[in-house]
This record gives sequence, structure tokens and C-alpha cells, in this order.
Amino acid sequence: MDKAKQDALASYRGMWQDFVAAGTTSDWQSPKLGRYATGIALTNMSRALYADHYNGLVTKGEPTYEPSVSSVEPPDNPNKIVITDCSDDSRWLKYKADTGQLANDTPGGRHLINAIVQKQADGSWKVSEYGVHEAGTC
Repeated sequence: MDKAKQDALASYRGMWQDFVAAGTTSDWQSPKLGRYATGIALTNMSRALYADHYNGLVTKGEPTYEPSVSSVEPPDNPNKIVITDCSDDSRWLKYKADTGQLANDTPGGRHLINAIVQKQADGSWKVSEYGVHEAGTC
């Protein structure tokens, strides 16, 4: 079970690393997005990056993470792991791609994130869903 938790946490971190990297150019078609994400999670990331691309925005900097496993199902041979995180995006902000200026004056903050990581048919773990709550939720 510890290996499953480690693999799920590694996939969760990998998903966000790929999302942060794609955000520097708002590359909504980045093939890396599917390495650790699938289903709704992948769709939501692609849509967010497309919206930024369409609006001429890029994201610079890097958020922080504090993920932990909050549940494992089934306990004896897990195929679904729920992760709870508190991510700080105050150093990961949106900028206008053409001018490099901050896109808005909204400061970042600490966001509660809940994610479902599921074991895939090939044995890998991928984030299938996630929810990012408002700043100040953790």
C-alpha cells in the first residue's frame, strides 16, 4: 500500500509540474499533460490553458504544494487514492503574453485542493479529477 501512495503522490506532483510548464506558454496542446492526468482532470487543464492562450495570458513562477493521502480504496489493494493538498499560488501569477505585465491585481493565496488518483489498466497512476478551492481555504 505504501508504494501505491508514493506512486499516487508522484503522479499528482507530476501533473502539476507539467501544468506549470505548459502554463509558461499556455500550451493547451502539450503532450505532457496526459502523462499524469486523464479524464476530467486532463480536460480541465487543457481548457484552462486554452482560455489563457485565447486571452493572451501566460503563467509565470511556481506554486508550492503540501499533498497528503487522505483515503485509499480498497485498503488491501488500492486502485483509488484521494489526495488533499494546500497549494500556495502567490508566486505563480498570470501575465499578459505581449507586454509581460501582470494580468490583474489579484494576489495569489493558499488553496485547498482535493484530487482523485486512479490506477490505470497499465498499472500507472493518473489524476482523474481535482478541485481547487478559493484562496484562503487552507
